[in-house]
Amino acid sequence: MPQGFFSISYNRILGTLVLAAALIALGAYAMLTLKQADQWNSGPVVINVTGTGEVFAKPDIAQFTFTASGEEKDAAAAQAKSATVVNAVTNYLKEQGIDEKDVKTENYYMTPKYTYTQKPCAFGSYCPPGEQIADGFTVSQTISVKVRKVDTAGSLLTEVGKLGATDVSGLNFTIDDEDKLKVEARALAIADAKVQADKLVETLGMKIVKMTGYYEEANGGGYPYAPMNDMAMSAKAEMAPTPTPTVPTGENKIMSKITLMYEVK
Repeated sequence: MPQGFFSISYNRILGTLVLAAALIALGAYAMLTLKQADQWNSGPVVINVTGTGEVFAKPDIAQFTFTASGEEKDAAAAQAKSATVVNAVTNYLKEQGIDEKDVKTENYYMTPKYTYTQKPCAFGSYCPPGEQIADGFTVSQTISVKVRKVDTAGSLLTEVGKLGATDVSGLNFTIDDEDKLKVEARALAIADAKVQADKLVETLGMKIVKMTGYYEEANGGGYPYAPMNDMAMSAKAEMAPTPTPTVPTGENKIMSKITLMYEVK
């Protein structure tokens, strides 16, 4: 029998074996993939629902800042000028029942003042650089005030300005015990999320097995809120002749957003 015949037969057998091995490997891979897919599909079904809760409350704290400044040739004189205004204002606030713990220095600066002088130009072509000459000191002290009787905030602002404060600003209204309101808002958000979950599983024709997760947004807090009636009161007050500014407080909104995760079937 010719030698070429054996060579052709050998190649055919080898090719058949290689093809068979490839088919076996392909089948094993397909079975593994199907098994993994089956395991994935057999896992628990989870839904996420988000609920929100809002609580409104009138502020019980008013806060503002004032600045007392002094400019003098001497540093000590500038400090004394600023201190005179600060002492006058803080004494007045104390007389009005403002507790010392509610009056706090936020910033204190003492900086030198300079006068810039320009030297005359030579022959109309060259101008030598000017120079700064020390010309005294500026002292600035900024103090924050917390007012617990918010209805007196307007008169306090007026008098603080009369006593020499150079900048009265930042009037805002807050709630002293905001944590209690956050708890209320959180409870409303959780209740809302549970209602959303019940509606969703009913629509899907499924049932809740158990809660698997909880997430609360971290930026919940108080936000100013001005109802229309408060805004109308403000407009009337502005038209009426009054020696003190009207400062309507409106309401603050405390908001909570909760996400609950449930396993369903």
